[in-house]
Amino acid sequence: MVHTYSDNWNLEVFFQAGSHSEAFKNHLDETVKNIDGFRKAVSSWNPENSPNGATELSNLINGFERAAKQLRQAGAFVSCLQAQNTKDKKATELKAKITELSANFQTVLLEFDIRLTKIDKVEWSKLMENPFLKELQYVLDERRERAAEKRPAEEEALITSLSTDGYHGWSQMYDLLVSSVKISFNENGEVKQLSVGQAANQFSNGDRKVRQETFLEWEKAWGAKADFFAKTLNHLAGFRLNTYKHRGWEDVLKEPLDMNRMNKETLDSMWSAISDQKQPFVQFLERKASLLGLNKLSWYDLDAPLGKSSTKMTYQEGAEFIIDHFSKFGPQMADFAQMAFEEGWIEAEDREGKAPGGFHTFFPESSQSRIFMTYSGTPSNVSTLAHELGHGFHTYAMRDLHLLNRNYAMNVAETASTFAEMIVSDAAVKKAKTKEEKIALLEDKIQRSVALLMNIHARFLFETRFYEERKSGVISVERLNQLMEDAQVEAYGGALENYHPLFWASKLHFFITGVPFYNFPYTFGYLFSLGIYAQALEAGDGYEEKYIELLKDTASMTVEELAQKHLNVNLTEKEFWEKAVKLCVNDVEEFLELTNDK
Repeated sequence: MVHTYSDNWNLEVFFQAGSHSEAFKNHLDETVKNIDGFRKAVSSWNPENSPNGATELSNLINGFERAAKQLRQAGAFVSCLQAQNTKDKKATELKAKITELSANFQTVLLEFDIRLTKIDKVEWSKLMENPFLKELQYVLDERRERAAEKRPAEEEALITSLSTDGYHGWSQMYDLLVSSVKISFNENGEVKQLSVGQAANQFSNGDRKVRQETFLEWEKAWGAKADFFAKTLNHLAGFRLNTYKHRGWEDVLKEPLDMNRMNKETLDSMWSAISDQKQPFVQFLERKASLLGLNKLSWYDLDAPLGKSSTKMTYQEGAEFIIDHFSKFGPQMADFAQMAFEEGWIEAEDREGKAPGGFHTFFPESSQSRIFMTYSGTPSNVSTLAHELGHGFHTYAMRDLHLLNRNYAMNVAETASTFAEMIVSDAAVKKAKTKEEKIALLEDKIQRSVALLMNIHARFLFETRFYEERKSGVISVERLNQLMEDAQVEAYGGALENYHPLFWASKLHFFITGVPFYNFPYTFGYLFSLGIYAQALEAGDGYEEKYIELLKDTASMTVEELAQKHLNVNLTEKEFWEKAVKLCVNDVEEFLELTNDK
């Protein structure tokens, strides 16, 4: 019997009554106690004079894991509450409480890390002979090294403490501002006020007039609050730059590269390989413009569909399509997706009041995921759903590892999600019933290449230049717009007629405090996943186990080591990246061939 899947998630299984949950209040109280218990244990720990060093360190790590799981459980729950209803004021209050708790926890972790540096190399080597600690050695070594590069403990504790209001507070201000943004939309003569998420879906509307009018209203809405967004972005950057200055870090990419466990050489090789092969994507955009009867595409035409509405799928059809094609790769991935649909792990309803975008979050105490998006039946929606399920499968594959060995970086996180997306988009193209449908689906697939190799490149160019200029003072709205447009012109190879100068205001990623430079990891993950996907296709049946082994290692080695071990490639050299980009170019060449006569 076919199961009918609900497009609403179930949060009651965690805590009943949402933001007013008494059980959640008790959970927070317990979390406070455990963080305090961990703090006291760290304060009384003297690693330089510890007769039972391995036992004491193991106990401290267990205390960390207990508190961290509770805190992440709470953070995931509140993120879901905020996303499903942007007007939930109580959820906003709880978010502030969790941010404060997280800052307190980070202060304790900082003290813990500093104390790790007090253990001399000889004693450290002895400690790492302990079986439990040896399993965590990469992460513990990393924590010691990073702590050694920072300011003394008291200064870092002060920075962390001030960040609650001086750094994270600005990010929360952005969330509040976005929740008040409404986009006017004329539907059959009736003007509606759309949320940002609902309006964004109109950019894939088949009617250019609808796209154009939505974009004009979109720019108007973001422009009306541009001064507020600029102030927020400037203060976020200012706090970050001042922190780096006090630590003696001159390169703004130092922290994001460290967080993503990758070398600057790898990043440079990746962007260089992309820049060298931009022309085919420019040709694709020119061909798309021609197919739409335009001289050149505008920003609001980028997501315009070329196909017919027959390519749309209901939520049920999309779910079944994903499960079916995951099963052709491996049974574990398909079983995971089916469980997520059947047990209400996904919030996909298209309704007012939801936050824009999509995300995956994990509840570590429950070993469950939740996925958020707004589903309207487009091929892109199906791909987004597969993408977020890929994130879910990644955490599921690592569920039995220690929490410290599950803290994978954003770049490899995007690998698993993109891999899942690739399976579904490839299947959709191959399953096309007509030439027209194949063109439409292939175009949708190439659009992701355009997004990852052009749009993300624009974000990276904008952000690196913005941070460089911000070192000399506050940047005006006009200058932010100019920086953004210049970056877009360069990244898109001048292929568009007009651009989106206010993109810096409308894109949440620039305002996220947890991860600086929330851009290049997406491109890394996309191209890295292509390398894995190519191997999977070559290997055929049975590759799923190898894939799971790779996922399990994503949080316990550098990406260069990961690629060498599981793919036998060197990421610091352009060759790997060139081959990965070429796979994207192959799609473009097929598209150009199919549309030659049009």
